[in-house]
Amino acid sequence: TAHGARKMEDYGRFLALLASTLLVGFVSVILSLVWVFHYREGLSWDGSPGEFNWHPVLIITGFVFIQGIAIIVYRLPWTWKCSKLLMKFIHAGLNTIAMILAIVSMVAVFEFHNAKNIPNMYSLHSWIGLTAVIFYSLQLLLGFAVFLLPFAPVHLRVVLMPIHVYSGLTIFATVIATALMGITEKLIFSLKNPAYSASPPEATLVNCLGLLLVIFGSLILWMASRPHWKRPPAENAKILRPIAATPEGTEAESTMTNSSNADKSDLRMNTEAARKQNTKFDEAGQRSTM
Repeated sequence: TAHGARKMEDYGRFLALLASTLLVGFVSVILSLVWVFHYREGLSWDGSPGEFNWHPVLIITGFVFIQGIAIIVYRLPWTWKCSKLLMKFIHAGLNTIAMILAIVSMVAVFEFHNAKNIPNMYSLHSWIGLTAVIFYSLQLLLGFAVFLLPFAPVHLRVVLMPIHVYSGLTIFATVIATALMGITEKLIFSLKNPAYSASPPEATLVNCLGLLLVIFGSLILWMASRPHWKRPPAENAKILRPIAATPEGTEAESTMTNSSNADKSDLRMNTEAARKQNTKFDEAGQRSTM
């Protein structure tokens, strides 16, 4: 049918976008390694500039690339048959890995600065970077407490979900902006002879890295904000809920707007049945961890 063909075409478009995003993210990580190994002192953990170099590599790998993947993990159509709980664990797990890498990268900077008697926390890059790490930790803890553990009441999940989604996307965009400030700062400090203004190859490489980070961030935010690529609500939510009601907590995944028009007409037809079933559904909602 025409609808099926349109779905396939949309699926193809999603896969092309996903492949491009992963490629851009992967190339960004490779470029960060080329930068520190080819132009800088490689990687070490001894208070030398090699220790500082863990900072850009781990931020780009964890805080940008892995966090980006954690954001779009619910969007992958082949996971829609998986249990919602499993997907939440994957989402939380990827964010936890990103968090650990970000913290290690911060420790590397502080240790390097202290070993070299360089002052800490004076630049705008460091202020916003530390703020992003703190908010990311809070986001992670709140996400675990409210959405992963089965104790939070459904109405609390419904209220907090849009805030959770908005905060996640804002932190992600802030991390990319902070990374751009950081690599610019590093180039200005490090390139003396020839200077940054003379556009040596290192400057060109790292400027290209910055461009790729912006492209990666834009692609992730685009995929995360398309309503038609949302994970569909659970079957029972489709059948049992009237239009006005929100399916339980995260099932609403209240990112942007709800599913396709086909779903809406289904829901309309089922509105009457839904009203009668509502009480039953709410009890089920309370029991389920979604």
